[in-house]
Amino acid sequence: MATKTIKPTRMELNRIKARLKTARRGHKLLKDKRDELMRQFMQIIKENRILREKVEKGLSEAMGALSVASAVMSPEMLEQALLFPKQSVEVGLKLKNVMSVNVPVYDFRTKSNDPSEIFPYGFAMTSGELDDALSVLSLTFMDMLELARIEKTMQLLAAEIEKTRRRVNALEYVMIPEMQQSIKYIKMKLDENERGNITRLMKVKEAILKEAHGY
Repeated sequence: MATKTIKPTRMELNRIKARLKTARRGHKLLKDKRDELMRQFMQIIKENRILREKVEKGLSEAMGALSVASAVMSPEMLEQALLFPKQSVEVGLKLKNVMSVNVPVYDFRTKSNDPSEIFPYGFAMTSGELDDALSVLSLTFMDMLELARIEKTMQLLAAEIEKTRRRVNALEYVMIPEMQQSIKYIKMKLDENERGNITRLMKVKEAILKEAHGY
């Protein structure tokens, strides 16, 4: 038992009381942090579900259009049409602090804002379905990037929630009860010492009185 190694002194009692006060304050702050992290996590889960459905729908439409294009165009013509893209893409990364968790924020940029440049081919020998597929993919790419950000944020928040939960439980079920038990133990020992001192003083007083009366 931890209390057996504690010196039962008033100085030690005051020290443990101060630690207990700090631990209780930290426990409350960590619980508040855990609750806020959980609130944000649940909100992001909803955003993730909506965005995932949107991305899956966009990819399904693009793949459907691409399948039709591959059916009406020869494989060689389709490969040649997509061989040399006109746009280059840059993805920047920044970090945003959310409840002491650094979550990613992606920045998507292309060389030109001209929508026609998403088609790396002429229109004479290609099908309209290929145009549709690339148009949908171009729009869906932004949603995919946002989905990646949200899912990475969910992963980081989940790890922080678990870490915070362990700290809350350690304080609530281990550290605070141990300090409370130590305080109880020291108080008991101090009370025992106080009673012992009173008993000794009473015996000394009794001995002095006997000696004074010549008994």
